[in-house]
Amino acid sequence: MCMGAALNARIKRIVYGAPDCKAGAAGSVYSLCDDPKLNHRIEVIKGVMKEECRELIVEFFRKRR
Repeated sequence: MCMGAALNARIKRIVYGAPDCKAGAAGSVYSLCDDPKLNHRIEVIKGVMKEECRELIVEFFRKRR
């Protein structure tokens, strides 16, 4: 859903740290941003501060449980 919104908004670049290994559509599981059937491409820069981002996400969901 987020990648669909980004494509419709014609965002030029997405930068993220931690991949979503279950449902990521920016190169983790799917790569919608590179789908030749679509008329817009998004540059994806992944893995920026990967370990720090992973720790933030793990801690966030640990607190929610």
